[in-house]
Amino acid sequence: MNFRPRHRDEPEINLIPFIDVLLVVLIFLMLSTTYSKFTELQLTLPVADAEQQRDRPREIIVAVAADGRYVVNRNAMEDRSVATLAQALGAAASPARDSVVIISADATAPHQSVVTVMEAARRAGLSQITFATQSSKAGAAK
Repeated sequence: MNFRPRHRDEPEINLIPFIDVLLVVLIFLMLSTTYSKFTELQLTLPVADAEQQRDRPREIIVAVAADGRYVVNRNAMEDRSVATLAQALGAAASPARDSVVIISADATAPHQSVVTVMEAARRAGLSQITFATQSSKAGAAK
């Protein structure tokens, strides 16, 4: 007869499969989550607090109207193509091509119109571009 006490193995809980399942669930939730709050943003552009700079002879001011019309240094553009705008910018630029293009776009102007001005400046060899904005004090007065 065998009267020796038997050694019972302690039961173990294996956590590795549990962690694997939790990681799969976490990945699934991350991929299936929608971020709809970002599409509901209400934006009002452009407004900035910046000091007025003095006029420099190397500035090319391009005005973009709300309907997408362009005015380069107070000369209205009939054609709205990139090539025509690039020619006008090239003609208005100084020979050294170190002019600064100032885009003064209406707040409700189409985004494509502003991108067209930027593309025309690139084609004309003008790399210094800035945007004109109204100060927040002037925007609050309206």
